[in-house]
Amino acid sequence: MSTQHSRPGDALFTHRTPRVVAARRLTRRAQREETGRFLAEGAQAVREALRYGRVHEVFATEAATGRHAELVAEAPVLSPITVRAAELLSETVSPQGLVAVCDTVTVSLTDALAGRPRLVAVLAGIADPGNAGTVLRVADAAGADAVVFAGTSVDVHNGKCVRASTGSLFHLPVAVEPDVGAALGACREAGLTTIAADGRAEADLTTAEGLDRPTAWLFGNEAHGLDDAVLARADRAVRVPLYGRAESLNLATAAAVCLYTSAVRHHS
Repeated sequence: MSTQHSRPGDALFTHRTPRVVAARRLTRRAQREETGRFLAEGAQAVREALRYGRVHEVFATEAATGRHAELVAEAPVLSPITVRAAELLSETVSPQGLVAVCDTVTVSLTDALAGRPRLVAVLAGIADPGNAGTVLRVADAAGADAVVFAGTSVDVHNGKCVRASTGSLFHLPVAVEPDVGAALGACREAGLTTIAADGRAEADLTTAEGLDRPTAWLFGNEAHGLDDAVLARADRAVRVPLYGRAESLNLATAAAVCLYTSAVRHHS
């Protein structure tokens, strides 16, 4: 399908143009869930959305169109917008002037765990979208087969989460399961050992055995970690050792250490 471009002299869409107004509503979770669409902002996110997702429309300022001519040429529909419209479509302090309207990417838990997965990240009750997006990026880089948002976790299509994933959101299956127990049960049925990352665990990541086997890592809330009921459902718990005087690692860093430890074992 060829891109629908504006013609020279066409007026730019403003923040009052109905299509811009409709896209602006996608910054709200309820509207994303109702329409099955979300916004991907910035050159990297738009590039990966065009390559691996389904994009309906790309909004771009004149400056962004000039900077990313090859990228916007791939848009199925290119809608030129004013700087003010770009500011209202953006959830950042310094908008890049490039926003894509995409279909949501989540799949069923069954589809996410289909085949023979070897590495999965399960986020239980993650509240911060920046952390969630960073874990998505780490999981992608570590070669994970899927990411599961379990319990009352943040919306994976939240703008900050999408930006923090830097396009990784479009690279691997992402599932949502409100019941953490059901998520862990599905992982076991898929042949995965469920391991909780817990700073209070006796077992040490550096000496833990079995990490060369198919593994689903379970990560908890940034402030409270995993509650006892969830820990009891995991096959075992492992802690990341701290050699300095830091009180703890933040969620995304701990997830990176755990996922990469498994990835290295798998690839060796």
